[in-house]
Amino acid sequence: MQEQIEAVQRMQDYISKNIYSEITLADLSRASMYSPWYSYRIFKKLLKITPADYIRRLRLSKTALRLRDESVKVIDLALDAGYESAEGYQRAFYNEFGCNPSEYAKNPVPVCLFIPYGVKYSKPEKEDNMESVKNIYIQQITKPARKVIIKRGVKATDYFAYCEEVGCDVWGILTSIKSISGEPVCMWLPEKYRTPDTSEYVQGTEVPLDYNGIVPDGFEVIELPECKYLMFQSEPFEEKDFGITIEQVWEAIKKYNPEPTGFSWDKDNPRIQLEPVGTRGYIELVPVK
Repeated sequence: MQEQIEAVQRMQDYISKNIYSEITLADLSRASMYSPWYSYRIFKKLLKITPADYIRRLRLSKTALRLRDESVKVIDLALDAGYESAEGYQRAFYNEFGCNPSEYAKNPVPVCLFIPYGVKYSKPEKEDNMESVKNIYIQQITKPARKVIIKRGVKATDYFAYCEEVGCDVWGILTSIKSISGEPVCMWLPEKYRTPDTSEYVQGTEVPLDYNGIVPDGFEVIELPECKYLMFQSEPFEEKDFGITIEQVWEAIKKYNPEPTGFSWDKDNPRIQLEPVGTRGYIELVPVK
C-alpha cells in the first residue's frame, strides 16, 4: 500500500507542476513509474476520482480564483485550461460551479472549489521518538476585529474528525471566499462562540467587519474582536514528516510560558490552525492577552 501511496503522490505532484500543460496518461505513468493501466487504477482507487476529472476540476478551480482576483479575459483562461473555445470553457465552468464565468468575475459568490489533498496527508504518520526535532519559531502578531464565516461540526476536536462529520468540500467553499488573511483557517472555538450540540473545531474564512456578501447555506457568521496571537511556526518539512511536525509544534506550545514576556494565554479567543504546507512549515496561532 505504501508504494501505491507514493506512486499516486508522484502523479499528484506532476499534475500540480504541469497543470496548464497537456497531461496524458503516459505522462502520469512515467511519474508513477508504473504502467498506464495500473497508474490509472491506483489513482482512482486512492483518490476516488479519475485522473481526467481531477485535472479538469483543478484547472477550473484555479481559473475561478483568477477570475476572482485578476482582470483576465475568459478566452485566455479557456486556453490556459485546455479548452479550444470560450464556449466550451463556459459550459464546463457552469457545470462545475453553477454560474457563468463572466458573471462570477463581476460578483464572485462562494463556490465549491476543488482542493486536492496529497494522498500522503490522508493519515498523518506518527513516530515513536523526537529525534528529528527542529526549530520552532515564535512571533507576536495582532489580528484585527473581523467576521468569520464558519461551518460548524458536531463533536469534532480535530481536522480528521471534522472532515468525517461535515466532509472535505467545506475547504473548497471557504477558499473561494476572499479572506483578509489570504487563506481559510481552522479554529478551536471557546465555549462562548459555540452553540448547543456543535463542535469545538470548525473551519472558516476571515472577512472584514463590513462584509455583506453571500453566506453559503449551512454556514454562519461570528464576530471576533482584535486579538494578539503568538504564532508558532515549524521549519519547512517533508511530507513524510507531516505528523511529527505537528506534534513538535504542539509540544512547543505546551511547554511555552508567555508570562516572562508580559502575556498570559487568552482563553476567550479561538486558537487558530493554518493548512500545513511543507514549504512554509506548520503554523498555529495561540491567543494571548
